[in-house]
Amino acid sequence: MNLSSKSPEYYDVAVIGAGVNGAGIAMDAAGRGLKVALIDMDDLGAATSSNSSKLIHGGLRYLEHYEFRLVKEALAERESLLRNSPHIMWPLRFILPHRPHLRPAWMIRIGLFLYDNLAKRETLRASEGFRFDQDSDLKSEITRGFKYSDGWVDDARLVILCAQAAQQHGAAVLPRTKVINAKRADGLWEVELLDQINGTTRTLFAKAMVNAAGPWVSSLFNNAMQSQAPREIRMVKGSHIVVPKIFDHDNAYILQNEDNRIVFVIPYEEDYSLIGTTDVDYQGDPKAAKISKDEIDYLIGVVNTHFKKQLSEEDMVWSYSGVRPLMDEEGGSAQKASRDYSFELDASDGAAPLLSIFGGKITTYRKLAEAATNSICKHFSGAGSAWTKSATLPGGNFKDHQSLNSDLERLYPWLPKEVRKRYVRTYGTLSHQILMGIQTIEQMGLHFGGTLYACEVDYLIKYEWAYKAEDVLWRRTKQGLRLDDHQQATLEEYIRNC
Repeated sequence: MNLSSKSPEYYDVAVIGAGVNGAGIAMDAAGRGLKVALIDMDDLGAATSSNSSKLIHGGLRYLEHYEFRLVKEALAERESLLRNSPHIMWPLRFILPHRPHLRPAWMIRIGLFLYDNLAKRETLRASEGFRFDQDSDLKSEITRGFKYSDGWVDDARLVILCAQAAQQHGAAVLPRTKVINAKRADGLWEVELLDQINGTTRTLFAKAMVNAAGPWVSSLFNNAMQSQAPREIRMVKGSHIVVPKIFDHDNAYILQNEDNRIVFVIPYEEDYSLIGTTDVDYQGDPKAAKISKDEIDYLIGVVNTHFKKQLSEEDMVWSYSGVRPLMDEEGGSAQKASRDYSFELDASDGAAPLLSIFGGKITTYRKLAEAATNSICKHFSGAGSAWTKSATLPGGNFKDHQSLNSDLERLYPWLPKEVRKRYVRTYGTLSHQILMGIQTIEQMGLHFGGTLYACEVDYLIKYEWAYKAEDVLWRRTKQGLRLDDHQQATLEEYIRNC
């Protein structure tokens, strides 16, 4: 029964889950001419997709688990992603200190050779060995190391930009909208939705449905479809901490540990270092995941084993945890669970298709979305062909950060340098939309703190589905690192009154 007072809504595809996989599928499908609804019970990218290590990488350590196909696919994707999203993705050089008792140098050299050559490199530099000098950030006993290239990504903004691209191709984007029931009826999916803000319900109909609910992919079957999930996923919690920066250069570190895991230390938001990640099996509500004392001690311990500068828990300025929905075909430790992905397509006997996504990682999101959309498009004879490999995401139509920064400085000479620099790597050419009609710093409106002004908040509310301070501070801008409690409360009140 349609519980909405409005006329029924009909779509070709309903995508459940607006993390990076769901947003990527919605973008791809909408760009092929399908009418798409992208639905999420929370903010866009509020769960796993905004709580990653922020890396576009092949996964050097996955070579030890013989996941050569996954690594090769991810390495090939790096170049496309870096080219298509220069504002939120850029190359990053990694330093790998050598600790002979953990992995011999010959093993690392072979791994890096494979990493350099499994897929074609167009812009990223090859790996190399080198020796640390007395000015090294690392302890004096660490004398030798290696360098190699991967990439950085602002994960939460990647989700937003995919959703914007989907919307530009006609998709309906419905955050804070929970699927409370989904069933097949008369050759369609009948999907009952609950608006999480005002409590109203509505029903939409779709010819096909995609379950891209991430950590909730299996529970969606039980809770909304009253059916058995075709497979269960393994939930693994990954936690990160942020501290004042512990080195003054733009390279990242990849640190080996005694348990054969690795920990990244990455330059973050100009003044900080991002440290992670852990791999801990997790049970319960993915939204409730928090870092544990053991995880904090683990990450700090790995850093203190390597760096001259020693950390303590008191140095933490922020932490976050995300639950990764991993495939686990063989059991074993959490860190060995595969980062690969798979699909389950249920379209037997002419029933309305249901495609469920299991696993995946940010680096292969576009490839996953393309394969998923290819599968769905077999049921839509008029759908277009794959198109996203060379598609620039919104705001990415510029050469490089330096050239865009120069353009903004010329057009908006009154804009503070810190604001301009953040806009370049957050919005790209969409910065012009935020600054349209503004001629002085005063016209940017209320200054909340950090580099956050009212004109940007207004833009985020109008064009990026921001609804509360948390959306702005921690997913759209990361300015939560710079605003104190009073400033954050002022922002919350401002948004509430908009």
